[in-house]
Amino acid sequence: MPEITLVVGNKAYSSWSLRAWLALVRTGAPFHEIVVPLDRPETAAALAAHSPSGLVPVLKTDDLTLWESLAILEYLADRFPDAKLWPEDGKARAYARCVAAEMHAGFAALRQGMPMDLKQRYPDVGRTPAVLADIERIVSLWRDCRRRYGGNGAFLFGGFTNADAMFAPVATRLVTYEVPLPADAQEYVDAIMGLPEMTTWAAAAKAEPWVITHGFDAA
Repeated sequence: MPEITLVVGNKAYSSWSLRAWLALVRTGAPFHEIVVPLDRPETAAALAAHSPSGLVPVLKTDDLTLWESLAILEYLADRFPDAKLWPEDGKARAYARCVAAEMHAGFAALRQGMPMDLKQRYPDVGRTPAVLADIERIVSLWRDCRRRYGGNGAFLFGGFTNADAMFAPVATRLVTYEVPLPADAQEYVDAIMGLPEMTTWAAAAKAEPWVITHGFDAA
Protein backbone atom coordinates (compact mmCIF):
# COMPACT_ATOMS: atom_id res chain seq x y z
CA MET A 1 0.00 0.00 0.00
CA PRO A 2 1.22 3.56 -0.71
CA GLU A 3 2.51 5.30 2.40
CA ILE A 4 1.19 8.67 1.24
CA THR A 5 -2.47 9.67 1.15
CA LEU A 6 -3.70 12.85 -0.51
CA VAL A 7 -7.21 14.11 0.20
CA VAL A 8 -8.58 16.42 -2.49
CA GLY A 9 -11.84 18.10 -3.40
CA ASN A 10 -13.75 17.90 -6.65
CA LYS A 11 -11.21 17.99 -9.47
CA ALA A 12 -13.41 20.25 -11.54
CA TYR A 13 -13.38 23.03 -8.96
CA SER A 14 -10.70 22.59 -6.27
CA SER A 15 -7.78 24.75 -7.33
CA TRP A 16 -5.79 24.17 -4.15
CA SER A 17 -6.16 20.41 -4.52
CA LEU A 18 -4.77 20.61 -8.05
CA ARG A 19 -1.62 22.35 -6.83
CA ALA A 20 -0.75 19.67 -4.28
CA TRP A 21 -1.78 16.82 -6.59
CA LEU A 22 0.41 18.05 -9.45
CA ALA A 23 3.46 18.34 -7.23
CA LEU A 24 2.90 14.90 -5.72
CA VAL A 25 2.42 13.25 -9.11
CA ARG A 26 5.60 14.90 -10.38
CA THR A 27 7.58 13.16 -7.61
CA GLY A 28 6.65 9.77 -9.06
CA ALA A 29 5.80 8.47 -5.58
CA PRO A 30 2.82 6.11 -5.27
CA PHE A 31 -0.04 7.49 -3.23
CA HIS A 32 -3.61 6.80 -2.23
CA GLU A 33 -6.13 9.44 -3.31
CA ILE A 34 -9.35 10.34 -1.53
CA VAL A 35 -11.81 12.70 -3.25
CA VAL A 36 -14.25 14.55 -1.00
CA PRO A 37 -17.09 16.22 -2.94
CA LEU A 38 -17.38 19.85 -1.90
CA ASP A 39 -20.41 22.05 -1.27
CA ARG A 40 -22.64 19.15 -0.23
CA PRO A 41 -24.51 18.43 3.05
CA GLU A 42 -22.04 15.71 3.98
CA THR A 43 -18.89 17.66 3.06
CA ALA A 44 -18.07 19.11 6.49
CA ALA A 45 -18.25 15.74 8.22
CA ALA A 46 -16.24 14.05 5.49
CA LEU A 47 -13.51 16.69 5.67
CA ALA A 48 -13.43 16.60 9.47
CA ALA A 49 -12.33 12.97 9.26
CA HIS A 50 -9.15 14.06 7.45
CA SER A 51 -8.48 17.76 7.86
CA PRO A 52 -7.99 19.72 11.10
CA SER A 53 -8.83 22.91 9.19
CA GLY A 54 -11.83 21.45 7.37
CA LEU A 55 -10.16 22.29 4.06
CA VAL A 56 -8.44 20.43 1.22
CA PRO A 57 -5.89 19.36 0.20
CA VAL A 58 -4.55 17.22 3.03
CA LEU A 59 -1.42 15.08 2.79
CA LYS A 60 -0.93 12.24 5.26
CA THR A 61 2.31 10.34 5.65
CA ASP A 62 4.79 9.18 8.30
CA ASP A 63 2.43 9.99 11.16
CA LEU A 64 2.28 13.52 9.76
CA THR A 65 -0.78 15.41 8.53
CA LEU A 66 -0.32 18.54 6.42
CA TRP A 67 -3.38 20.62 5.55
CA GLU A 68 -1.87 23.67 3.83
CA SER A 69 -0.97 23.64 0.14
CA LEU A 70 2.31 25.54 0.18
CA ALA A 71 3.51 23.49 3.16
CA ILE A 72 2.68 20.32 1.23
CA LEU A 73 4.71 21.56 -1.74
CA GLU A 74 7.66 22.35 0.52
CA TYR A 75 7.46 18.94 2.18
CA LEU A 76 7.40 17.16 -1.18
CA ALA A 77 10.39 19.16 -2.41
CA ASP A 78 12.34 18.20 0.71
CA ARG A 79 11.35 14.54 0.68
CA PHE A 80 11.83 14.00 -3.06
CA PRO A 81 14.82 16.14 -4.07
CA ASP A 82 15.26 14.26 -7.35
CA ALA A 83 11.93 15.70 -8.53
CA LYS A 84 13.52 19.18 -8.48
CA LEU A 85 10.32 20.85 -7.34
CA TRP A 86 12.30 24.02 -6.69
CA PRO A 87 15.04 25.37 -8.98
CA GLU A 88 18.53 24.21 -8.07
CA ASP A 89 20.10 27.67 -8.39
CA GLY A 90 19.76 29.56 -5.11
CA LYS A 91 18.63 32.88 -6.60
CA ALA A 92 16.16 31.20 -8.91
CA ARG A 93 14.84 29.13 -6.00
CA ALA A 94 14.28 32.27 -3.91
CA TYR A 95 12.51 33.94 -6.82
CA ALA A 96 10.32 30.87 -7.38
CA ARG A 97 9.33 30.87 -3.72
CA CYS A 98 8.53 34.58 -3.96
CA VAL A 99 6.16 34.22 -6.92
CA ALA A 100 4.59 31.09 -5.40
CA ALA A 101 3.92 33.01 -2.19
CA GLU A 102 2.37 35.90 -4.13
CA MET A 103 0.04 33.45 -5.84
CA HIS A 104 -0.73 31.83 -2.50
CA ALA A 105 -1.72 35.09 -0.84
CA GLY A 106 -3.02 37.24 -3.66
CA PHE A 107 -5.25 37.63 -6.69
CA ALA A 108 -8.52 37.57 -4.75
CA ALA A 109 -10.43 39.28 -7.56
CA LEU A 110 -9.46 36.57 -10.05
CA ARG A 111 -10.32 33.79 -7.62
CA GLN A 112 -13.77 35.25 -6.98
CA GLY A 113 -14.59 36.52 -10.45
CA MET A 114 -13.32 33.49 -12.36
CA PRO A 115 -13.66 30.42 -10.12
CA MET A 116 -11.95 27.29 -11.38
CA ASP A 117 -14.32 25.15 -13.42
CA LEU A 118 -13.10 22.36 -15.69
CA LYS A 119 -16.58 21.30 -16.77
CA GLN A 120 -17.77 24.45 -18.53
CA ARG A 121 -16.65 27.40 -20.66
CA TYR A 122 -17.69 30.94 -19.78
CA PRO A 123 -16.50 33.36 -22.48
CA ASP A 124 -16.67 37.04 -21.54
CA VAL A 125 -17.64 36.31 -17.91
CA GLY A 126 -15.83 37.89 -14.97
CA ARG A 127 -13.75 40.50 -16.78
CA THR A 128 -14.02 43.22 -14.18
CA PRO A 129 -11.27 45.85 -13.90
CA ALA A 130 -9.97 44.14 -10.75
CA VAL A 131 -9.86 40.72 -12.40
CA LEU A 132 -8.13 42.11 -15.47
CA ALA A 133 -5.59 43.85 -13.24
CA ASP A 134 -4.86 40.53 -11.53
CA ILE A 135 -4.39 38.85 -14.91
CA GLU A 136 -2.08 41.62 -16.07
CA ARG A 137 0.07 41.18 -12.96
CA ILE A 138 0.17 37.40 -13.41
CA VAL A 139 1.17 37.68 -17.07
CA SER A 140 3.92 40.11 -16.02
CA LEU A 141 5.15 37.64 -13.39
CA TRP A 142 5.22 34.80 -15.89
CA ARG A 143 7.13 36.90 -18.42
CA ASP A 144 9.65 38.03 -15.83
CA CYS A 145 10.32 34.51 -14.51
CA ARG A 146 10.77 33.05 -17.96
CA ARG A 147 13.02 35.92 -19.07
CA ARG A 148 15.23 35.64 -16.00
CA TYR A 149 15.28 31.91 -15.36
CA GLY A 150 13.29 30.01 -17.98
CA GLY A 151 16.13 29.39 -20.41
CA ASN A 152 14.88 27.20 -23.22
CA GLY A 153 12.30 25.46 -21.06
CA ALA A 154 8.54 25.78 -21.37
CA PHE A 155 7.91 26.62 -17.72
CA LEU A 156 8.62 29.55 -15.41
CA PHE A 157 12.03 28.27 -14.34
CA GLY A 158 12.81 26.03 -17.30
CA GLY A 159 11.63 22.68 -15.98
CA PHE A 160 8.41 22.21 -14.03
CA THR A 161 8.61 23.41 -10.42
CA ASN A 162 6.31 24.17 -7.53
CA ALA A 163 5.88 27.68 -8.94
CA ASP A 164 4.18 26.11 -11.96
CA ALA A 165 2.02 23.97 -9.69
CA MET A 166 0.88 27.15 -7.95
CA PHE A 167 -0.10 28.83 -11.22
CA ALA A 168 -1.64 25.77 -12.91
CA PRO A 169 -5.19 26.59 -11.69
CA VAL A 170 -4.78 30.09 -13.17
CA ALA A 171 -4.01 28.51 -16.53
CA THR A 172 -7.25 26.53 -16.32
CA ARG A 173 -9.19 29.70 -15.51
CA LEU A 174 -7.79 31.54 -18.50
CA VAL A 175 -8.92 28.66 -20.70
CA THR A 176 -12.36 28.33 -19.07
CA TYR A 177 -13.11 32.05 -19.41
CA GLU A 178 -11.44 32.29 -22.84
CA VAL A 179 -9.28 35.23 -21.84
CA PRO A 180 -7.21 36.62 -24.73
CA LEU A 181 -3.52 36.61 -23.86
CA PRO A 182 -0.22 37.83 -25.28
CA ALA A 183 1.59 35.16 -27.27
CA ASP A 184 4.14 34.37 -24.57
CA ALA A 185 1.48 33.97 -21.88
CA GLN A 186 -0.61 31.77 -24.16
CA GLU A 187 2.46 29.65 -24.83
CA TYR A 188 2.88 29.11 -21.09
CA VAL A 189 -0.81 28.26 -20.60
CA ASP A 190 -0.56 25.74 -23.43
CA ALA A 191 2.51 24.17 -21.80
CA ILE A 192 0.68 23.77 -18.48
CA MET A 193 -2.50 22.42 -20.06
CA GLY A 194 -0.47 20.06 -22.25
CA LEU A 195 1.16 18.29 -19.32
CA PRO A 196 0.10 14.61 -19.22
CA GLU A 197 -0.75 15.10 -15.55
CA MET A 198 -3.07 17.98 -16.40
CA THR A 199 -4.75 15.91 -19.09
CA THR A 200 -5.36 13.17 -16.53
CA TRP A 201 -6.74 15.62 -13.95
CA ALA A 202 -9.00 17.36 -16.50
CA ALA A 203 -10.42 14.05 -17.76
CA ALA A 204 -11.23 12.99 -14.20
CA ALA A 205 -12.82 16.40 -13.55
CA LYS A 206 -15.11 16.10 -16.55
CA ALA A 207 -16.14 12.59 -15.49
CA GLU A 208 -17.17 13.64 -11.98
CA PRO A 209 -20.93 13.50 -11.33
CA TRP A 210 -20.95 16.50 -8.98
CA VAL A 211 -21.76 19.99 -10.20
CA ILE A 212 -21.18 23.23 -8.32
CA THR A 213 -23.03 26.22 -9.75
CA HIS A 214 -21.73 29.78 -9.87
CA GLY A 215 -23.72 32.97 -9.60
CA PHE A 216 -23.37 33.58 -13.32
CA ASP A 217 -24.41 30.09 -14.48
CA ALA A 218 -27.91 31.19 -15.39
CA ALA A 219 -26.72 34.22 -17.34
